[in-house]
Amino acid sequence: MGVLMFAVGTRGSDLRELQKISHDSRSAITVPDFTDLAGVQEQLQSSVEAVVVDVTPETPTDTVDTGKKDVVFLLDGSDGTRNGFPVMRDFVQRVVEKLNVGPNNDRVSVVQYSRDSEVNFYLNTYTTKEDVVDSVRGLNHRGGSPLNTGEALRYVRDNVFTNSSGSRRLQGVPQMLILLNGGKSFDNVDTPASALKQQGIFAISIGTRNSDRRELQKISFEPSYALSVFEFTDLPTVQEQLSTVMSTVQLKATPLTPTVIVERKPLGKDVVFLLDGSDGTRRGFPAIRDFVQKAVEKLSVDDNKDRVSVVQYSRDPTVQFYLNTYTTKGDILDTVRGLRHKGGSPLKTGEALQYLRDNVFTASAGSRRLEGVPQVLILLSGGRSYDSVDAPASALKQMGVLMFAVGTTGSDLRELSKISHNSHNLITVPDFTDLVRVQEQLQSSVEAVVVDVTPETPTDTGMLTSASPCRIERLPDLFHPHRRNAI
Repeated sequence: MGVLMFAVGTRGSDLRELQKISHDSRSAITVPDFTDLAGVQEQLQSSVEAVVVDVTPETPTDTVDTGKKDVVFLLDGSDGTRNGFPVMRDFVQRVVEKLNVGPNNDRVSVVQYSRDSEVNFYLNTYTTKEDVVDSVRGLNHRGGSPLNTGEALRYVRDNVFTNSSGSRRLQGVPQMLILLNGGKSFDNVDTPASALKQQGIFAISIGTRNSDRRELQKISFEPSYALSVFEFTDLPTVQEQLSTVMSTVQLKATPLTPTVIVERKPLGKDVVFLLDGSDGTRRGFPAIRDFVQKAVEKLSVDDNKDRVSVVQYSRDPTVQFYLNTYTTKGDILDTVRGLRHKGGSPLKTGEALQYLRDNVFTASAGSRRLEGVPQVLILLSGGRSYDSVDAPASALKQMGVLMFAVGTTGSDLRELSKISHNSHNLITVPDFTDLVRVQEQLQSSVEAVVVDVTPETPTDTGMLTSASPCRIERLPDLFHPHRRNAI
């Protein structure tokens, strides 16, 4: 008949009996005495309000809705789940068997975690159900402690629910996270759980008696998406409930169109310095370091308007510090003064740009792009890139990152032009020791930036687009090509 039942009992009630009556086990609430009902009032209210009932014919079914979706299983692989892991593995297998796996249908990923996280396979690793099921059958228990659920949630957000890992979030495909958890987290889950929700990821959690119920409700997209079993051996009893929740999510999910509220007033800026630390810049690196230091001294860091990050690269990139590492200008300057030349070859500018896009211009690394804060990249390069810069430079521009490039006579001018937002943002000096001569001009150009932020719109290619990513007010004439030769 589709009646959703909640049961509230006291210590005199039979808990198993109430669980049989309730729609699911978490809908059975107990209090020591009826005089304690006030303590569960809010919990019951939120559960009832969270209910979305999908009315179907009375024929029981545990088949998940056939609309395509990306499903990530996050499995507690800590020491405390060693005995229950075979049951967890079987549970995942049965869920996958009900999915319509295929490159243009359902995609599946499995991640295990304890102290840290380990991807067993990504959303784009396998394209057939048989391959996914075979891999699941072969899963080995990871082990380890303590249990860092917060870190695991942050990891899947930044490394699994991404375009490069096979996620189709920006194409409007529903994103589901199914957490199987057997204990309370050692770290805090609040911020990473909130970040997943803001990204439109529907988290469903299943815990045991050893789990923290309140913690799982925070993680779940809605409180009613937090399911519970006594032990992992009882997982088959919630198989149908999980299918129902997944079908409900499938119906509720709509193409992601985030609304970004932008204050039309100076918000500061996020400034990332990308420094060529290859073998060819060893002699000029002290001048590069001084240039960055002088630039930081002009920024408004202490009042939280401006944020700064520095990344050095040669063959591969190294983050010296992220946008949210330091909150005071003094700390940033101390770190910049202590920078040491990285060294290495060849120079891979393309890879470095892609790394910034995926790891630095992100909310978890301190970027405020989605809050409408201008994103600025200042590249100091002393040579030609060994790899192509075209695709990563284009991707950064589509994200609305405004790029300035400063090169020397050893740089490839055409390459730097591709990287720069426009030709006015390209500066060349004979040698890095001449950087001091363009310091003020670059500073004034960066301060002139006005970024027109619009909500991200899903596209078939998975790229971030905007109607007008950014606009630059007229820059000083010194940045025009015919004047640049006079610098």
